[in-house]
Amino acid sequence: MIEIRPLANRNEFTQFFQFPWRHYADDPNWVPPLLSMRRQLLDKAKHPAWQYMEGEFFAAWRDDQIVGTVAAFINHEHNRYQGENIGFFGLYETIDDHEVGTGLLDAASEWARAKGVEAIRGPANYTTNEECGLLIDNFNQPVIMMPYNPPWYRPLVESAGFEKVMDVHCLYMDRDSIVEHGSLSRLERLVGRAAKRSNITVRKFNARDKRSEFRLFRDIYNAAWEKNWGFVPMNDAELGALVDDLGILVESDLAFFALIDGEPVGFALSIPNFNEAIARAYPRPGIPEFVTMAQIAWHWKVRKSIKGVRLPLLGVKQEHRNKGVELAMLLELMKALLPSHYQYLDSGWVLETNALIKITESLGGRVYKTHRFYEKRLRG
Repeated sequence: MIEIRPLANRNEFTQFFQFPWRHYADDPNWVPPLLSMRRQLLDKAKHPAWQYMEGEFFAAWRDDQIVGTVAAFINHEHNRYQGENIGFFGLYETIDDHEVGTGLLDAASEWARAKGVEAIRGPANYTTNEECGLLIDNFNQPVIMMPYNPPWYRPLVESAGFEKVMDVHCLYMDRDSIVEHGSLSRLERLVGRAAKRSNITVRKFNARDKRSEFRLFRDIYNAAWEKNWGFVPMNDAELGALVDDLGILVESDLAFFALIDGEPVGFALSIPNFNEAIARAYPRPGIPEFVTMAQIAWHWKVRKSIKGVRLPLLGVKQEHRNKGVELAMLLELMKALLPSHYQYLDSGWVLETNALIKITESLGGRVYKTHRFYEKRLRG
């Protein structure tokens, strides 16, 4: 018998916390989170998104053992900013079992319905500023800051009455494709003309003043993304969390600000694909995090075993788009990558409607991974 219910006590919360390690124990593609990041994600008192959310954690039980999890929540800031009245589901993990997989989503939907919303959307943990979307292809190359799930999640979600509402893509370029397509020289010609026409300059991220740089990034990000599908502006608490999470990971050679007439108008924030090092360190309950971090640092700084770069965040203020600003930052990133030991660039996520996809394809890149947002109508 399967029983699905909200968490009732600390022991059940601990099992909920640890479930992914048991669930993915035999999956070579899963990369575990740092324990501190998992704790923050589940701590309603510490995670900044819970300042404007309400929600519930559910678990599916069989013989006193968790076999699936889900969170149902209302993001009031999303509804206010986007003019919607919807709920969300996230933290969705399930064994390959129809009763469990659909039952969890039914429980989340009923919770949301009782709150009076019109639909439920997901998966999201907990905003589009964080891990979100269901992976529907290319399950063997997980990257940092993007969610991973097994192939069987998609049919379970769809059989629970959810339908596609938006796809987001990850784009891939490697050293060989950049050289083969002559991307660097093409970009240099295009950017040269654009820079002269619009007085575009690009500077590196100042690693000595990370908090000020992240504040500038946040201001541009909120302005650049304000009309994007599903976007909610980042507040001060979320900025602080981002600095704490990414501050030590940013390499100044891989992050840039673009300026027009000296005014910052765009950013490109790249980091090494730390999943390659985290997978080797394999953080898990019972292992002190300082041990894990030392192992990650060894693979990153000493062995230089991280071969990819992840570009999770890029934006240009709306009034300065179509001037070549995006290309100018991409050029600087390519110039940094080619002489380095890094072999490939992952960019995303990118809305399926974004013109950046065609630009990347023209430079030798390709769509290689898709995450999907689903939605289920609850009334109306």
